[in-house]
Amino acid sequence: MSSNQQFLQNLYEAFNNRELETIISVMHPDVKWANGVEGGFVYGRDAVREYWTNQYKVIQVQLLTLKFETDENNRNVVTVHQIVRDLQGNLLADTTVQQIFTIENGSIVLYEIAETETIQQMIQQTRTSNEQ
Repeated sequence: MSSNQQFLQNLYEAFNNRELETIISVMHPDVKWANGVEGGFVYGRDAVREYWTNQYKVIQVQLLTLKFETDENNRNVVTVHQIVRDLQGNLLADTTVQQIFTIENGSIVLYEIAETETIQQMIQQTRTSNEQ
């Protein structure tokens, strides 16, 4: 496992354990972070902290790493199994997504999501499928 892969694996473990400050500490102060819930991006450590704090109030997300790759732009692409539950533990979405990290000098400067669907859209699709 490369140093970036180990770095990211540790990051996913921290995320699943809700160790928010551990993750924030490895971000560049001006990080650009994809908003996986609503779409778009949030900018800077404080905005990422607020984004996750708000997310934790309404959903629980578990990320299980499946594959690590490096793309042609030297970005780290991680394929993850993403499970989203409400606070009562009810399954809202279960999917596989690719998350893309640009790491410079040991800090995350950019986080992107390869999928175009937001978590809100995935939850709506799951609800629609369950109603049919």
